[in-house]
Amino acid sequence: MAKLVPPRFNEGWGTWHPKIYGVDDEVMLSGANLNTSYFTNRQDRYIHFSEQPHLAQYCFTFLEAAAGFSHQLFPPRPTTEEYGLYWGKAVHPHHIESKAHRILSTFQQDNTPTSTPTLPPCMWQSPQHDTLVFPLIQAGQFGIREEERAMNALFNELSSSKSSQSGGPLIDLTSGYFGLYKNYRDLVLKSEASCRIIAASPKANGFYGSRGVSGRIPEGYTLLEQRFMKAVHSAGRDWDPSRTSGVQLTEWEREGWTYHAKGMWLRPSPEADPIMSLFGSTNLNSRSSNIDTELSFMLITSSSSVGRQLRKEVDGIREYAQPWRGAERPVRLGTKALVSIVGGML
Repeated sequence: MAKLVPPRFNEGWGTWHPKIYGVDDEVMLSGANLNTSYFTNRQDRYIHFSEQPHLAQYCFTFLEAAAGFSHQLFPPRPTTEEYGLYWGKAVHPHHIESKAHRILSTFQQDNTPTSTPTLPPCMWQSPQHDTLVFPLIQAGQFGIREEERAMNALFNELSSSKSSQSGGPLIDLTSGYFGLYKNYRDLVLKSEASCRIIAASPKANGFYGSRGVSGRIPEGYTLLEQRFMKAVHSAGRDWDPSRTSGVQLTEWEREGWTYHAKGMWLRPSPEADPIMSLFGSTNLNSRSSNIDTELSFMLITSSSSVGRQLRKEVDGIREYAQPWRGAERPVRLGTKALVSIVGGML
C-alpha cells in the first residue's frame, strides 16, 4: 500500500506533526512548518519562551526520544542527489506501535516524575510563579492520549462553574482544519461554557485551488462544519449574541492569505483576559487525536501581563473572522463519498 499511495496522501496514515524551534535556552512553540508562506501570507501562532533551560531541555530530549522510532537521515552520496534513509532491522517501520508507546511513555515518566492521573506536571513556570506550562503528547495510534485527558479535565472543571448565565466562562477555539474530534465535540456541546470557534474559510484552506482529489478538501471541511452546526442546533446551543452564550462558528478569511492557526483560549468571563491557552501542533480533529503524533502545551496564568498578550493574540486572529457561510455552500456527492471514506484522516 505504501508503494501505491502518492507521497502527498501517504501521511493520511499518520504523520509526525510537532513543531519545535530552539537555540540554547530559547524555545519557540508553534504549529507552523516554516516554509516560505509562513513568512509572507499564512496565519499561525508563535509562542516564544526566553531563557528557559528546563523547557528547552525537555523539547530537545523529546526529539531525541522520537529518534528512537524514526529513520536515520544521511546526506546524499557523491553519485546521487537524493539523501539517504536508513531504518534498523529490529522493528519493521510499519509495526512500531509498541516500541513508540514504550519510548514515549518512558520519556514522560522520566521527565515528569510528579505526574498525576489527570494532568502532567509543570514543565516551566515563571519566576513569579504566576504562569505554568504543561506538555501534552497525543499519539492515539501509539496509545498516548495526554491531550485528551487534559481536555476532559478542563471541561469537567468548567461544568462545575456557573456558566449557564451571561458572564460565565468563554472559550475561543480555532483550527485551520476544523472537524472536531468527536469526544471534543461532545465536550463543547454538553458544556454550559460559551464557545466561539474560528475555522478557515474555503479560500483560506491550504488546499484551496489544488488539482485532483486534494482540491476537494476545502469542500470536505465545509461538510464537516455543516454537520457540526446541525449538532449545535440539536443540542440547543445556538449562539445568542445578546448574552455572548452558546456556540458560535465563524470563518477566517484575509485576501491572499491562508489559515493554519490552532488552539484554545479560556476567559473566566467574556470581558476578562484569557487565563489559559492551548497551543502547539494539534488541530483538535480526529486525525490529530487518533492518527498523528502531536506535541502541544497548556498554559495557565494569573499574570495580567500574560493575559493581555493572550487577549491581543486571539483578538488579532478574530479581526479577520467573518460570519460562517457554510450552510449556503453546496457539497457535491463525490465529496460526500470521499469524506465517508477518509473522514478520519481530515
